[in-house]
Amino acid sequence: MNFPAELSYTQDHEWVRIDEDGTAVIGITDFAQHELGDIVFVDITALGQSLRQGDVFGSVEAVKTVSDLFLPIDGEVLELNPAVEKSPELVNTDPYGEGWLIRLKPVDAGQKDGLLTVGAYQELVGA
Repeated sequence: MNFPAELSYTQDHEWVRIDEDGTAVIGITDFAQHELGDIVFVDITALGQSLRQGDVFGSVEAVKTVSDLFLPIDGEVLELNPAVEKSPELVNTDPYGEGWLIRLKPVDAGQKDGLLTVGAYQELVGA
């Protein structure tokens, strides 16, 4: 399983990366996509909304189940990944690259410092 060290993680299995332009990119972890199985639909309901950490911003539907997506940091949802809308399986094949879910304008990018480090996340999932 893949656990990129440059990302911050949540206990709900989302990851966040702050890009050079200050936007946050958010997706689900390799562990989460593995546990869910084949993802067949991604439903992001929060485009244009300002949400708080822990708020639901959508869901992913797999063959086995549907799982809510929780925002790792406060911010405004700026963009949905159009590639994932057309090909939700990208979340399975490339969860940290082409399978990202949303871009967010963070209220406070430093809020990610309160999330799990790669080591803490690996310990959480028993990796």
